[in-house]
Amino acid sequence: MSRPLRKIVVHTFLCLLWLTARSVSAQQTAVVFGRVTDTDQQGIVNANITLAGLPGGTTSDKKGNFELQAPSGKKITVTFTFIGFETETVELVLKPGERKEIRQTLTQTSTSLPSIEVKDQQLRTNTFNRIDPKTITLIPSANAGIEDLIKTMPGVSSRNELSSTYSVRGGNYDENLVFVNDIEIYRPFLVRSGQQEGLSFLNPDLVSSISFSAGGFDARFGDKMSSVLDIKYKRPTSFAGSFDISLLGANAHLEGTITKKFSYLLGARYKSNSYFLKGLDTKGDYKPKYFDFQALLNYEISKKWEISALGTYSNNSFKLIPQTRETSFGTIGEAYKLTIFFDGQEVDSYQNWLGALTATYKPTPELRLKFTASGYQTFEYETYDISAEYWLGKLEVNQGSNNIGQVTEALGVGAFLNHARNSLEGTVFNLEHRGTYEKKNNLTLWGVKYQHEFFNYVVNEWEMQDSAGYSLPRPLDSLGSQTPPHDSLLLFDAIKTKNREESNRYSAFLQNTWTFNNEKNDVALTAGLRSMYWDYNHQFLLDPRVNISFQPHWKKDVVFRVSGGYYSQPPSFRELTDLRGNIVAGLKAQRAMQVVAGSDLYFNAWGRPFKFVGEAYYKYINNLIPYSIDNLKIRYYGTNDAFGYATGVDFRVNGEFVKGIESWASLSIMKTEENINGDWIPRPTDQRVNLSIFFQDYIPHYPSWRMNLTLFYGTGLPFGPPNAPKNQQTLRIPPYRRVDIGLSKQIIGGNTTFSKKNPFRVFHSMWISLEVFNLLQISNTVSYLWITDINNRQYAVPNYLTPRQFNLKLQATF
Repeated sequence: MSRPLRKIVVHTFLCLLWLTARSVSAQQTAVVFGRVTDTDQQGIVNANITLAGLPGGTTSDKKGNFELQAPSGKKITVTFTFIGFETETVELVLKPGERKEIRQTLTQTSTSLPSIEVKDQQLRTNTFNRIDPKTITLIPSANAGIEDLIKTMPGVSSRNELSSTYSVRGGNYDENLVFVNDIEIYRPFLVRSGQQEGLSFLNPDLVSSISFSAGGFDARFGDKMSSVLDIKYKRPTSFAGSFDISLLGANAHLEGTITKKFSYLLGARYKSNSYFLKGLDTKGDYKPKYFDFQALLNYEISKKWEISALGTYSNNSFKLIPQTRETSFGTIGEAYKLTIFFDGQEVDSYQNWLGALTATYKPTPELRLKFTASGYQTFEYETYDISAEYWLGKLEVNQGSNNIGQVTEALGVGAFLNHARNSLEGTVFNLEHRGTYEKKNNLTLWGVKYQHEFFNYVVNEWEMQDSAGYSLPRPLDSLGSQTPPHDSLLLFDAIKTKNREESNRYSAFLQNTWTFNNEKNDVALTAGLRSMYWDYNHQFLLDPRVNISFQPHWKKDVVFRVSGGYYSQPPSFRELTDLRGNIVAGLKAQRAMQVVAGSDLYFNAWGRPFKFVGEAYYKYINNLIPYSIDNLKIRYYGTNDAFGYATGVDFRVNGEFVKGIESWASLSIMKTEENINGDWIPRPTDQRVNLSIFFQDYIPHYPSWRMNLTLFYGTGLPFGPPNAPKNQQTLRIPPYRRVDIGLSKQIIGGNTTFSKKNPFRVFHSMWISLEVFNLLQISNTVSYLWITDINNRQYAVPNYLTPRQFNLKLQATF
């Protein structure tokens, strides 16, 4: 018998056997059919219908209809489940061959988007977007932080999965404001790469609300030019907690009340991503250790007075003993390989403290007064002595060669020695008052703030380069000379300086919101004024800002917004420091004039709610301080000799692409340039196109299985040789492309029951997740290592980010 004929016979036999079994079992079974609807009698698509304790099940169709076989002659429990709805059960005893109809209505508990719609009604009059903090636990990320959600917002770009930093609409990392309970948050100053950064300040376990604006924000927020991330921590009303354990670290939190007037919120995190870093090209002994602890205490003295205290401690340390590095780079037609052998080590430390005490007084329901005293202290140390010897060779690229991929030609050998003993000690102290008065259609906000800061910065770093036995820069040849010069050894680069900066900043704001409602439309107008004085450069700034929103009473739920004003950014300590590590006196504030026009539209598709947001913006910036970026290190030029612009459009659509679960996609198109000495050149953050997607799904028939995916695409950023003029830094890094995916299984949920003696009865939920980072195994470039041969030819060797990695995570709440 031939092989095709044998396959036909086998398949026919299996089909007959299956049909026979079906006819026999049909005599012993019954059928349950019907329709699953919500409270509006709309059919629920893909609702899960199962028989408790029995295998199999089915899902409802696009009209909510279903049909399911069930055993007869015994008691069965039909279970109806769908994410975001209450679980319902029906008990039955069916006769053989009986067809039983069930029309089941499911009651909605909470879905991501509807809750956001209700809350967003207060935010649609300004440029802020609210983000559901519960999403943080689901997003697959190496950092698992709030910033990873922000990176998926329109106008936001990031090219480093190891870092929590991000740029917004052409600004750099230092142009973003972050607040927790109205207290400004600072990030470490000396971090050079994502490997060193560790934990960001924001603890996702403690967060109750997240609001983000990519520009055009109110006068109450300043003094930065790009964005605002406004975080509110929880106010506990009962005991609860959570923990999270993975291959990258662990974290836990507790919350509760001791009395009706006293509540506490505690969180601790530990991270060690040495497993993650071992995938980098540079092999060695990675010893990163990151730890932080945060506490928020609230006490209600009376109905009118309450106090709260926020305290944090963070200790991020990074140690690396590099051994070897092998990097292949180039094109299909011309490829190279760099091999490096290292000796030495790097040890970095970043310790931070923050403490804040807030008193809130509410004399009347309309008036709220807040008084805050806060202090921030940082101790940062950066030390390394690393020597290296390298070989650069050309690879065989001929597909027909037996030596393809092997080094066929040596292009150069050399060595370098890097040394640093850098330290920074900084203290920032704030006294602030904020007030709110609301009456009828008016909301008035005001605030005053005093800030004292002190920084002591010591830089001692140098680099020596050697190519083919010659030191770079190479001294003049003296072969044959009877009196050869005895020149000192010249270092490729050396910086040694000590700086001290102590100053005071004074700021205030006043803004009012008027709302006008009639039968045809709703209008909200917010106008405000922000002022600032800094005694270091004796500059006084005044920034007017205005925001108008218009909501016509159309059949379509749409809002139009226009905002604009001035946004000044007085130099921080980082911007005061020039390329040689010196503090520049008299440096003025960068100032941006911004105009933002946008709208948002709520609509239904496939019977589910969606929201579309679009914004166009233009920023003209003068007194620009030029800078360059190497990995995460921003090197400011210490001058105000540039001006520039940023313009673009942002789009975002979010909603229930899968019913009951929120997903979204963001697209940004942007161009930013600066003019230095008459030349227009792209700014270091000129990422023309940026696309990000966050998508959630679940497995049909098994709603306890969840899938979460993030996708990022960003066009290349400008770069150039080190120490080259700005007009020569116009090359482009390859596009950033990355896909992360997570598969989660709910072990314990709302319908899980345990005996009274079972220790797991205390848990409300428990999830186990498998995460795959960089699913497509794309080698993304974060920066370049420049190798110079004796002929002064430079090679840009890419520093690649992490390859595909896996992470196993267990999360639980109780």
